[in-house]
Amino acid sequence: MKEFLESITSLEGVGLGLAWTITACLLIAGFVGCILPLVPGHLLLLMAALGHRLMLGAEGSGLSWWSLGFLALMAIVSQVLETMSGAAGAKRFGSTRWGVIGALLGGVLGMFFMPIGLLAGPLLGAIVCELAFAREQMAAALRSGVGSLVGTVAGMGIKLIFGLVMILWFFLDVFLIG
Repeated sequence: MKEFLESITSLEGVGLGLAWTITACLLIAGFVGCILPLVPGHLLLLMAALGHRLMLGAEGSGLSWWSLGFLALMAIVSQVLETMSGAAGAKRFGSTRWGVIGALLGGVLGMFFMPIGLLAGPLLGAIVCELAFAREQMAAALRSGVGSLVGTVAGMGIKLIFGLVMILWFFLDVFLIG
């Protein structure tokens, strides 16, 4: 049974150099994806760690399944925080619940109009919902929109920080912990 489990958790024939080359390419692409909105950064970072584990096996990779779980959790939390950041920014700037809903919906719809939509979606969503549903004045709607924009940019910063932590954790586990 142990031999069977070992055979399905490591890819025989993949050399150490090739495995590290693939891992490094995925880590670099993942880091770039934490900066550029068109590339799924955290997913690529997670795939780099998982691929590294699968190519080199449990002993050769130095990565534990717990670390992969931690990296998956980091990717999920980062995505949730990034998605919610525009709405949180709008709320922080005094938005009504309609402005928060608009920023959230605008952020989701903005994903379909990359890259401008990522910034314009929450901004316009908050403004439109404040004007149309909350019946706010233009100044209050603009303040809500600016708050959603500030929150969205903060969410992008959080995404970058999470990506750097994921890369750091990967190297710590491979070289020091595992």
